[in-house]
Amino acid sequence: MSEEILINVTPVETRVALVENGMLQEAYVERTSRKGIVGNIFKGKVARVLPGMEAAFVDIGLERAAFIHASDVLPVNGDDNGEPSDGPRTVPDIRTLLREGQSLVVQVTKDPIGTKGARLTTQLSIPSRYLVFMPGVHHVGISQRIEDEDERTRLKKTLETAIGEQEHCAGGFIIRTAAEGVSDADILADMAYLQRLNQSIIDRIEHVRAPAIVYQDLPLFIRTIRDLIRPQTEKVRIDSRESHQKVMEFVREFVSEFESKVEYYPGERPIFDLYSVEDEIQKALSRKVQLKSGGYVIIDQTEAMTTIDINTGAFVGHRNLEETIFKTNLEAARAISRQLRLRNLGGIIIIDFIDMDDPEHQRQVHRMLEKMLERDHAKTKITGVSELGLVEMTRKRTTESLGQILCEPCPICDGRGFLKTGETVCYEVFREILRVNRAYEAESYLVMASQKVVDRLLDEEADNVADLETFIGKSIRFQVEPFYSQEQYDVVLL
Repeated sequence: MSEEILINVTPVETRVALVENGMLQEAYVERTSRKGIVGNIFKGKVARVLPGMEAAFVDIGLERAAFIHASDVLPVNGDDNGEPSDGPRTVPDIRTLLREGQSLVVQVTKDPIGTKGARLTTQLSIPSRYLVFMPGVHHVGISQRIEDEDERTRLKKTLETAIGEQEHCAGGFIIRTAAEGVSDADILADMAYLQRLNQSIIDRIEHVRAPAIVYQDLPLFIRTIRDLIRPQTEKVRIDSRESHQKVMEFVREFVSEFESKVEYYPGERPIFDLYSVEDEIQKALSRKVQLKSGGYVIIDQTEAMTTIDINTGAFVGHRNLEETIFKTNLEAARAISRQLRLRNLGGIIIIDFIDMDDPEHQRQVHRMLEKMLERDHAKTKITGVSELGLVEMTRKRTTESLGQILCEPCPICDGRGFLKTGETVCYEVFREILRVNRAYEAESYLVMASQKVVDRLLDEEADNVADLETFIGKSIRFQVEPFYSQEQYDVVLL
């Protein structure tokens, strides 16, 4: 599998495209005016404790107060030694953990999304290329994606030996997937870097007053190198000379083995025109995803969950209905896994595959979805096919989806996706005239509305207008307001 990373940097925003086999798989956008804050560490102040929700609001200097649940607050009595627990964890009373006005060092785990403030934790984690450092924790973990047992043992032993040789280690580590096959020297260099960084954070915490930021994660174009570049990555192309220089400094210091893969792109053709990235981003904002066979997938993102529906569309198959449905569902499973990554959809996701009678077909479609999701950088959890024929899954959500970053709710339909018909608005106008006529005295009425509504009132509804005039004994005039939406109207007393 060939893989390329394209980085488009402008003064107002940075965009990153992950392309696999010539097809866009993931897109990231960071705007200068509205940067994501996931991973940032703040010294905040507890603004309000909510015993009924076992949570608290914390002022970290943002427009909206951030939210922290009791389960995300490390106990202040030191009983928790940071070791992973197999049993269910009891959530203590939030009032025993926090009080209003208290200073608190927290890290953002979720960006503010919609009307919700940022989500916080006191369980800090500081990532680098190969490791994640966790202050106050006393164990070494390892990514489940590293499957080779010998390699897992080697990496864990290297780190545990280095920790044992230190008089005092201020925290534990998680070994990231990128560490697979990396030399002991590089792992230890990463470890030393993280400990130096942690000490600088501690020093800053002691000298700033809440609310204040004490650690800010790397900008998107450097995070991309830290988190996305892998041995199978063929090229990383950057269209900004200044950003390319900064990336090269980072690469030489932390991932020198990838130095030859990073290049400056000076081409006249915009970098996102390569592999039709711009077109694919535009398609990712649509509800409908067309499948090559002729079938299609409908994706609807709501506040509570994302629902995905599959239809055969124009695909009629060749053998029988069951085979047609099976092939459509298989193709949809591949397309859905890509769309989840590309659109960065998170939370609860419900997939309504076309009903399959054959249990073997259900198993193969489910396995295909699982296999494709293995390439997802976000953590996913998937259930089997339910009695209703639905597949339920979750995908970890830490930042806004692509649609939430690039779009806003339609001011005309208020995000519903539908408008009242001209007929419906006309009948609302009739009811409003009757209501106003009962409440006020007027010689006549003027209805101001959109062109489509006025045209209908003067044409298809002309008889009904005449009957209404006779009933109330007053004349009704109409005026087109070109800036009114289809649902807007006013009844003016004359």
